[in-house]
Amino acid sequence: MAASKVYFSDLRTTFKENIFQKLNRLLDAAKMDDAVTERGLVAIKLHFGEKGNSAFIRPTFLRTMVDRVEGLGASLFLTDANTLYAGTRGNSVSHLHTAVSNGFAYSVVKAPVIIADGIRGASYKSVEINQAFIQTAYIARDIAEADGLISVAHFKGHELSGFGGTIKNLGMGCASRKGKMAQHSELSPKVKKKKCVACGDCVHHCASNAISLMDKKASINSEKCVGCGECILICPNGAIDVRWDADIPLFQKKMAEYTHAVLKGKEERSFFLNFLTDISPACDCYEHSDAPIVHDVGIVASKDPVAIDQASVDLVNQQPGTTASCLKEGLKPGEDKFRAVYPKVDWTIQLDHGEHIGLGNREYELITI
Repeated sequence: MAASKVYFSDLRTTFKENIFQKLNRLLDAAKMDDAVTERGLVAIKLHFGEKGNSAFIRPTFLRTMVDRVEGLGASLFLTDANTLYAGTRGNSVSHLHTAVSNGFAYSVVKAPVIIADGIRGASYKSVEINQAFIQTAYIARDIAEADGLISVAHFKGHELSGFGGTIKNLGMGCASRKGKMAQHSELSPKVKKKKCVACGDCVHHCASNAISLMDKKASINSEKCVGCGECILICPNGAIDVRWDADIPLFQKKMAEYTHAVLKGKEERSFFLNFLTDISPACDCYEHSDAPIVHDVGIVASKDPVAIDQASVDLVNQQPGTTASCLKEGLKPGEDKFRAVYPKVDWTIQLDHGEHIGLGNREYELITI
């Protein structure tokens, strides 16, 4: 298989070309317009950010995308699907309030915001893919029924997949609640009894009522647990952790297979962007954003979801780590920043499996504009 093309733009600008003009030049080079059909309904899939988070992509960048797609004669909407965990994006009403609060109002982006899986995450389309772990995927209906799909992902760290880029933005982000549960189903966390002080924070934040206090210690009911992982971050004492044996590899493989389902039938009408900016160590699903682990790198674009994530992680790892961040190791250029943050997570699994199932190619040619 020939190397896939990945296009890269740094963030340098001049009085002759601002960053939005440069973004359009990147999209020209990567031929994004080929993925847009005239009079088609195009979904731009992004993450609106949890309330309190600040690392998500700036809405003004989405306005540039909107203007371009509409100029091609298509109708488009900005979209995401509801979350499993208890936060400000667990149903469409609060999700829309959060999106507007974070700047994704119509007056800014000039496009409607549609939460793709219905008011409570129950609106989905079954997509048969017959892969090793997922036979039928449950994709948010409005994304599944769109004519085209543009993924605009904020590239950052993630505690279960090492990093979150295009594959996570599509595989997990486009799944309905039922689809998210299918991917998380093997990820019931465990309680470290010696560290637990029975503060009850995890009980209060568990959306599925899977945690209770028993004998002055937290206890997780694995049958009720949906594996969202919020309790891991919520615990102030580090008393809750992922089961690190077979769970993480399986999760990443399921996520890659869900990405395959999201793109089924849209292979020639999909396009992918990763913003390597505000590269926080954890997902934008949290109510805060920790200091970036490297400085802002740039923007990458491709028609290959595996290649763009491989290029993105390589570009990040080539940078020196920021000493003001949570990084204690991996600070030198060329060292693995994401393994330094999550030493037990092998992020290559999602890329290897994606390549194995024909989702894309890890080998790429980086073209700098």
